[in-house]
Amino acid sequence: MKKLDADVIAEAALGLLDELGLDGLTMRKVAAALDVQAPALYWHVKNKRELLDVMARSVFASAVTDVEAPRQGESWQDWVATLAGRLRRSMLRYRDGAKVLAGTYVSDESMWRTVELTLRTLEDAGFALPEAGRVFPILLHYTVGFVIEEQSRTGAEYVDGNPYELEHIGQEIDSDRYPRTARMVADTFTADPDAEFDHGVRVILAGILATTRAG
Repeated sequence: MKKLDADVIAEAALGLLDELGLDGLTMRKVAAALDVQAPALYWHVKNKRELLDVMARSVFASAVTDVEAPRQGESWQDWVATLAGRLRRSMLRYRDGAKVLAGTYVSDESMWRTVELTLRTLEDAGFALPEAGRVFPILLHYTVGFVIEEQSRTGAEYVDGNPYELEHIGQEIDSDRYPRTARMVADTFTADPDAEFDHGVRVILAGILATTRAG
């Protein structure tokens, strides 16, 4: 058995998400998975809030492992988009992975190193530090929000079937009255999520560049 610490607890908790989801996760169930008594966890995480923090740290750290500065000839836009994609894939590894990261406090070397790399990359591209400082939070919030929506569409929380299935939504919308809405919904729910995510990132980066130039 591994020595009990915050990282081991986070690993066990993340391993339970596919079965339990975030709402079903409890300190007692994590303790049972580790074959210890629940009070043993409180030496390392005081409550579920702190449990979520260490889980989020694990998800984030796994996303940015081995991230380095841009390669020669790599644009800052491509580098930032790749970073956002890595974070998305890390959250998608776990049911409710984005909800784990949303609103949590991640204090870790991997976070500070990634932010520093991002700021330096943007400064090298010509951004002033205050402008560069806005980019990482914007991309982080978009990425977490996109994956929350993406994971919600699996319908895992619904007991009577997935309401996000296109067939179900198609029956809900009167396409004669709302033809544009029906077309948009059909396009949205049949689109490649990888392509949709990348498109959103590129729109944000284009907007950042345009508003920075305007400033």
